[in-house]
Amino acid sequence: MSTPDLPRKVGQGGALLLSFNGAVGAAVFALPATLAASVGGFAPWLFPLAGLVMLVIALPFARAAASMPGHGGPALYGAAFGRLAGFELGWIYYVARTAALAANVHVLVDYLLRWAGAEPSPVVRSALIVAIIGLLALANIAGMSRALRLLGGLTVLKTLPLVAIALLALLSLPLAPVGPPPPLEPLQASLLLVFYAFVGFENAAVTAGETRGAERVIPRALLLTLLSIVLLYFVVQLAFLAAAPDVAEGDKAPLLALGAALFGPPGAFLILLAAVTSLLGNLHGNLAATPRVTYALAKRGDLPALFGTVHPRFESPHASILFMALFASALALTGGFTWLAVMSVLARLFVYAVTIAAWLRGGERGGGEQVLGLSAILLCAVVTSQASLDSWLTLGLLALAGAVLFLVAGRAAQHPVEGGEQR
Repeated sequence: MSTPDLPRKVGQGGALLLSFNGAVGAAVFALPATLAASVGGFAPWLFPLAGLVMLVIALPFARAAASMPGHGGPALYGAAFGRLAGFELGWIYYVARTAALAANVHVLVDYLLRWAGAEPSPVVRSALIVAIIGLLALANIAGMSRALRLLGGLTVLKTLPLVAIALLALLSLPLAPVGPPPPLEPLQASLLLVFYAFVGFENAAVTAGETRGAERVIPRALLLTLLSIVLLYFVVQLAFLAAAPDVAEGDKAPLLALGAALFGPPGAFLILLAAVTSLLGNLHGNLAATPRVTYALAKRGDLPALFGTVHPRFESPHASILFMALFASALALTGGFTWLAVMSVLARLFVYAVTIAAWLRGGERGGGEQVLGLSAILLCAVVTSQASLDSWLTLGLLALAGAVLFLVAGRAAQHPVEGGEQR
């Protein structure tokens, strides 16, 4: 018996909210001190530099998303190379987004515990991680329209305090001098982490099957998000360098020190409010979009049919949302922020490269489009070459686990690959 499809309830505003919150989460609160320590006064300029690289990747990716506006994003794009390739690309992307959720919930818990003055007890951390992910899963099961309304409120609450603190710091303090470019090795290592600030911009593409006018709406949302990220992170990093707060080595909540240095406890509270709502928005947006990958794979028969079920009242893929919540909780309880972030970047860049290759393969492209697409693939390869062997091995093992799931599902369902269900 066929299950109902997901309705088209996402417009331009919703797509922009999904894309912006998919990218802006933990990095803006976790990276400033790390970058200041590793590359000094050059740190703010890493964001426009990485933004230019990401723009080269995002332009053909946006064109690909516009040309294939179905359910599941990468799960759909990879099908250009065959059913197994489509499954593996969707699965790898799914793992990347789940790892990002697990990484970002660590930062959220760090800020909450730091503000409360509580010792980071493993039991307390674990309980908070599971509770946060579980509550957000329930909020997303309640339906896309409700999820987007909550996401809009979180976006306002996370952006205004952060921008206000950063601008007040820049207006009241002299700017730190621009530092020279660092040596190549620390620059490469820092850039890989900076890319974590950008990955997730593609979040809106995953819900293209639920988006009205996806061919126009999705590319606009992706490109506007990239511009917003560059401006926001650049200003925050400049403010951090100007204030030069006293941050202890290994401090996991450095922007609280920035707020406290500028305005005492009220400043720290504003940063806490921004951090908590930003991270909640990122986690919530991730849980809103990513389960659509397993939903799309199940609708094609590449995962058990349970993942493709739609809640009769809320019209949400409730089983896929619950599974992602369980998977993310398991990753968060067994891994730390940096390892999960690097693995997420590695997997995401691989997905970008294959998606762009599918776009190039899918029709006749002009010379300029071919140059742009091949340049984007080359940039993805260069950036991923900075990842450690352990990260590649982990990604390979997870891809192998996905292949096993594909083979198991294939015994129960033999459906042809289709290009997403259109309405």
